[in-house]
Formats: sequence, C-alpha cells, structure tokens
Amino acid sequence: MKKFRNSFFYLGIIGFFSVLIFGVIHYGKGLQAGRQFKMPASNGSQWQEFLNSMQANLGHPLAILLIQIVTIILVARMFGWAFKKIGQPAVIGEIIAGIVLGPSLFGLYFPDFSATLFPTESFGNLKILSQFGLIMFMFVVGMELDLKVLRTKAKDAVVISHASIIIPFALGLVLAYFIYETFAPANVRFTSFGLFMGIALSITAFPVLARILQERGINKTRLGSVVITCAAADDITAWCILAIVIAIVKAGTFVSALYTIVAAIAYVLLMIKVVRPFLKRVGDLHAVRENLSKSVVAIFFLTLLLSSFATEVIGIHALFGAFMAGAIMPENTKFRSIFIEKVEDVALVLLLPIFFVYTGLRTEIGLLNDPYLWKVTGVIILVAVAGKFLGSAIAARFVGQNWKDSLIIGALMNTRGLMELVVLNIGYDLGVLTPQIFAMMVIMALATTMMTGPALDLINFIFRKKPEPVPYEVKENRKFKILLSFDTPQSGKALLLLANSLVKKLGKNASVTAMHLTPHQVHHFNEEDYEQESFTPVVEEAQKLNQPVTTLFKAATDIDTEIAEVANKGEYDLLLMNMSESIFEGTLLGKLLGFTTRIINPEKILNTVTGKEKLFETSPFDERTRLIMARSNTPIGIFINKDLKRVNNICVPLLDANDSYLITYVQKLIHNNGAQVTVLDINGEIKNDANIKERIRSIEQMAPNHINLLQLATIDSQFMQLHDLMIVSMDSWTKLTEDDSPWLAHIPSTLIVSRFEE
Repeated sequence: MKKFRNSFFYLGIIGFFSVLIFGVIHYGKGLQAGRQFKMPASNGSQWQEFLNSMQANLGHPLAILLIQIVTIILVARMFGWAFKKIGQPAVIGEIIAGIVLGPSLFGLYFPDFSATLFPTESFGNLKILSQFGLIMFMFVVGMELDLKVLRTKAKDAVVISHASIIIPFALGLVLAYFIYETFAPANVRFTSFGLFMGIALSITAFPVLARILQERGINKTRLGSVVITCAAADDITAWCILAIVIAIVKAGTFVSALYTIVAAIAYVLLMIKVVRPFLKRVGDLHAVRENLSKSVVAIFFLTLLLSSFATEVIGIHALFGAFMAGAIMPENTKFRSIFIEKVEDVALVLLLPIFFVYTGLRTEIGLLNDPYLWKVTGVIILVAVAGKFLGSAIAARFVGQNWKDSLIIGALMNTRGLMELVVLNIGYDLGVLTPQIFAMMVIMALATTMMTGPALDLINFIFRKKPEPVPYEVKENRKFKILLSFDTPQSGKALLLLANSLVKKLGKNASVTAMHLTPHQVHHFNEEDYEQESFTPVVEEAQKLNQPVTTLFKAATDIDTEIAEVANKGEYDLLLMNMSESIFEGTLLGKLLGFTTRIINPEKILNTVTGKEKLFETSPFDERTRLIMARSNTPIGIFINKDLKRVNNICVPLLDANDSYLITYVQKLIHNNGAQVTVLDINGEIKNDANIKERIRSIEQMAPNHINLLQLATIDSQFMQLHDLMIVSMDSWTKLTEDDSPWLAHIPSTLIVSRFEE
C-alpha cells in the first residue's frame, strides 16, 4: 500500500484543486452581469485568426530581436569558420558577416527580406545590445593586460609602442588635411576630423594580436614577449589619447575640453588610488572559485557599470570606463581567469557579433561608386600601413632588434581588427565621420588585419634558414617516434602508459611527445598556469614510468588541422589520440544539422549539401577523428579508454590478411613490455595465411610463450575480461560496428590502428 501512497496523494491534490478552480470560474461568470465586453473582431475561421495572431507576434519587437540574434550568431560563426580555414582570424569573418547582412550585399539584393529581418525601428535595440557587448568586451581587454609585464619589460616596448602611435597619428593628420574639404561633414571642425583620423590610424588590436602570437607558437619567445608588451602599452596609450580626442570633439575646442580632461584625470586617480586597493583586498580574500560568492561577483560588476557610467557622464565614452575597470582588477591570474570565463562567452559569442552586424548595417560599400573613391580608400590603406608597419619596424630596429624581428613586430602592430571598428563607430556616432569615409575606414581595418598572416609568412620565407643536411648515421639510426595528443590530463596519462608499453626498452632509439592543443579561450597572461595544470599529471606519470617525454603546448584556431600538421611535419611513426564523441551522435538532429562537440560544424553541412557526405551515412568515428585521419600521413591509433591500468594481456582480432600490419605492434609490445598476446582468427582465414603464420612463429622463437594464435568464431564477455587491451585495425573496427557485433559491448580498453606501409 505504501508504494501507492504518493500516487493517491498526487491524484487527490490535483483533482481537488482542479474542481475548485473550475467551480470558481463557473460561479465567477455570474459576477459579470451588467458589464459590457469588447470582443475581438473575427475576420474568418479560427485557423485564420490563429495565423493572424502568429503574424502579429512575429512583428513584436522582442520576436524580431530574437530572430535577429539567432541569424547573427549563425552567420557570424559560419563566416568565422570559413576565414579560419584560410588562415585568417575568425574576427575578420565575423566582421565581413556583418557587412554581408547589411545594405552592401544582403540589403542590396534582397531588400524586402532585409527590411523584414532588420527593420529600421529595430536598430535602436541592436545598438544598445552591441554597446553593452562592447562594454563587456573592453572589460575583458582590460583584464587581459598584464601590468607586471609592462613594469618589467617596458623599456624598449614603450619606445616601439609610442613610435607606432605618433608616426601614424601624424600621417593621419596629414591625410586629413588633404581630404577634409571633400569628405568631412559640413559642421565638423578640422581639429576634430584630423584628430579622429589620427587616432583611427594609430590603433592596434591587442586581443587579435595576442591570439595570433599563441596560434603561431611565438608567444613564449623573447620576440613574443616584446610584441605583447608593445601592444599592451599601445592599448593603454591609444585609449587615453582617444579619451582626450573625444573630449575635444564634444567640447569643440581644446580649452573647453580642459574641464573634461581634468575630470577624466580625477576619475583615473580615483580608480587607481581608491577603487583598485579596495578590489585587491576583496580579490585576496576571495581568490578561489569556491568562496567567490554572488555578492562578491556583484561588487566587481557594479564597479564595471559605475566606471562605464562615470566616463560616459564625464564625456570620454563608457568604453574607456569598462577598459579601466578591467585594468584595475586584482592582478591574481586565477582570479582574473575566473572573471574572464564569466564574461567572455556571453560577450564574444552572443553580444559582440551583434556589434559586427550593427557596424555592417551602417557600412554601405555601395557609396564608393566611383574609381576616385576607391583610389582614396587605397591611399588610406597605404598611409595606415606605412605609419603603423614602418613606424613600428624602424623603432624596433633602432632599439636593437634584428631586421627579421623588427619587420615581424611591424606586421603584428599593424593588426587593427575589432579595436579599429570600436573607434570608427565612436567617430560615426559623434558625427565626425561621414558614411563614405566610415566605409573606407572599415575596409582599411579589414585589409590591415587580413594582411598580418600573409606578411608574417612572407617575412619568415625571406629570412628562412637553409636546411642543414641530415648526416647518414642519423638517417640510419632513425628513432621510433610517438606523438600523443590528449584533451584532458587523465586521457594523457592513459595514452602515455600505452606509448610507454610500445617503446619501454628502446631507450634513445625512441621518443615520446605529449601534445595538448587548446582553443583561444586561454589568455596569454595565464597560459603558463594552464599549461602547467594540463601537463603536470602527465609529467608525473612519465616519471613513475621512467619514460622521457617532450611536452608541446599550443593555442590553435583549428585544432584538428593542427594535430595532423604537427604529426606530418614531425614525421612521427604513430599518432595516439583518444576518441571523442559528438553530442548528438546517432540522432536525426545531428545528421540533419551536423552538430558536434564544437556545437556546429559548417564543413559537415557543406559536404552534406554538396553530396560529399550522405545524410544518413554511419561511421564508427566522430567528425573530428575522421578529419584528422583524412589529413594525416602518419599511422593513427585511436584509443578507447576503459580505465586502462596495465598492458599485460592483449587480444588482437584479425578478420582477414589485410590486418597483418598489427603484428608489428604485437612484436613491440612483447619485446618492450613482455605482454601476453592472443591473436584471434575470427573468420578462420589467418590459419591459411603463410605470411602471418611465419611472423607469429618468429615472435615465438624470440619470446616463447608470449603469443598464441586462437581461432574463435564467437567471443564471450568472460574471454574479454581476461585482457587489458584489444588492438584492432580500422577496417575491422568498421566492419564490427557495422555488423553490430554483440561482443563489442564487452571489450576492454581498445586501440584502433590505421594501416601503414610496412
């Protein structure tokens, strides 16, 4: 009876109160006597009324805003992915996505649809959201600044940084002198126009630059340290100058702007001398995630909002206040990392793309409808590159950098990216820039950012070192090299145990490299902490196993491609990696939309649309694994970890003679680890294969009682439980999964190995 108690109570309580509700409504209708009610007009059937209601709901401002955000995020991610594939920062693709959705393309060829999706009256909502996104983003930029680095390495960096500001600033003023009469708004003074052109040409995109350094693996070098310090000093200086320029533009004259500048100085002193020590005290008391309560988080977010409010009221723009609030955050890297995690995903994924599209909606490339206007655009780009690239390079050479490093510094400092758009939108809102000059400057921002990657490649090509000839002895005594790529420290330990079993007794004739690649969520100031956290368990495991290991850590925009490229360039003999799974694996939604652990994979959608991948095609490997296999020239071992503790007992099912290459790994495991190996002749084909039988016999002679050939048509769970590891070929694994073999449910940890040339 007790087991029905809850059911009876549930039915009783729902039934009683349902009757009560119905009764109140029924008798309540009697209270309506003498009242007149306005009935909604009926223009047809109930179905038609429903459709009319839905159409009205679609036109509601909230519904329009939500569908705008969905469209913006999808298009921005698609373009960001496409530009990453061609070696450009994702931010470039996201900016171009905004231009595509604006009047330059989408509005030009699909005006009705564009007017429906982005009606003029909705621009206000988009502007507010984009500004809030920028405030959050500038807060993150301020937190990313490592002020310790500025204090310890500022000597040369400040010279380079300030030269990279003053030279393009002066050239911008000169350029403004020649284009003022033609392109400046009628009611804007030359001082305002000239100063804004100067600061617009002086900006460096610190966040984009930091990620380019990470991606190219030079962030830990002496050169990377110099560049990141230059960019940080550039950011602080440029934003301070921008604040002064805004004050002058709003006030009209420099004398009138002095009041604003004095107020701004008082604000900065208050933030540094009063607010910063208070925040440091709070940060020291709550430096770990566990005791970071919502009240503490509220203190820091209130600081951000009040700081932004103060600078907006003073007259130097809310974004400067957000930047300042981030810069004075407690310098504890773990504390900053926690806050960046809280803010960045919402700011970068949700709100910042709205800013790109809002900028795109204001950018009318069609206004540049004359060859002369494109010539002016070309001159602007030329002046921007000459000022920033040459100014930085010459200053770097003067302070003692060699020519190669000087040119690399110049190319990186010439990266403008998102920060340039922020400045341009401020100028546009203040009425300093016309729509024409705004479009030209947006093109300049795109061009100078897109040229960074190719410029770095060209510089490295020009100054490349001639490869030294490989001695004959080195070629003959080639090492057996294993690269293991892990995503979590736990999987790294398991892969290392497997690699150690293959090379334990080879000594100097083998090498093991442990690689951990991370997307760009890791920031330069806490990268060392993150690297240490990722590799410490793996290095400790290597010490227990007495296995020398080389570690490789890198931030990458396209992890799958990077894994394949590292394996190919390093000429490894085996790439070990753990199998990952799609979050929608096996579902119709996953098949239709191509969802993976990276949320959405445009390449899968493209292949499905073009017919390269069938909609309902099944595969035993996830999207990521298949991509790496397609691009890698190295044999790949895909590891399914089921709590591997040792590699003593191994089973190797052979479905046909094509699996004979697995015997090579069997030989290594027996020789280096003394493993007991059972070779399974599943289909009875191996007993007649002279080549495989001879190879097994030769192993038996060298290591008696370590290998056994067994013919089994069916495999039960008891047999599988006797083994620590199963090694199977990729072709056989595919067949077994396609046939849905029942014994797969009982397999131990499994290594799926691709074919290689023996």
